[in-house]
Amino acid sequence: MPDYTTGYGQDGPQLGAGYNRPGDRPAMTRTVLKGINQQISAELSASYAYLAMSAWCESQNFTGSAKWLRIQSREEHTHAMKLFDFVLARGGTVELMAIEKPARTFKSIVEVFEAALKQEQEVGRQIDQLYELAFKEKVFAAMAELQWFITEQVEEEKSAREIVAKFRMLKDDPASLLDLDRELGARQPEAGAAA
Repeated sequence: MPDYTTGYGQDGPQLGAGYNRPGDRPAMTRTVLKGINQQISAELSASYAYLAMSAWCESQNFTGSAKWLRIQSREEHTHAMKLFDFVLARGGTVELMAIEKPARTFKSIVEVFEAALKQEQEVGRQIDQLYELAFKEKVFAAMAELQWFITEQVEEEKSAREIVAKFRMLKDDPASLLDLDRELGARQPEAGAAA
């Protein structure tokens, strides 16, 4: 039987704060809560990595790519906050974890976007695993919340894959690289996202 959070918290934080009375329905299992907290960290880490990529692009005068990556950083932060708010709404405790220092130097603009694609694929894998865990633990509210993330990840990976393919086609043609950089700079933040 799944280990549901209860709010009693004998050894450690009260994982299910708000569910303190006998007969209260627990918000989610401890393992799902732990997984969501890990995913919050992964989303914040992705945000941080995109910010480092943006800084590198800016330093190399790829200002359009820098803008695209900065917007992507904000989106990843928004994803983290969506999970953050979900945990709180379900009566759980958010546990923020350490974030690793991201890479700050790259050999080329192609390497930047290859790293972005790899990162998106890893986040997609993590979301899939978290969804599977929520399914196994029968935490249906988490499954409903994570469905949005699954759909979002398909778009994120597709976008990164297309950009990598375009940069690879261009190779080292300066005029074409600048045109693609200009195209990436035309990206606007999603409606409702912080600017």
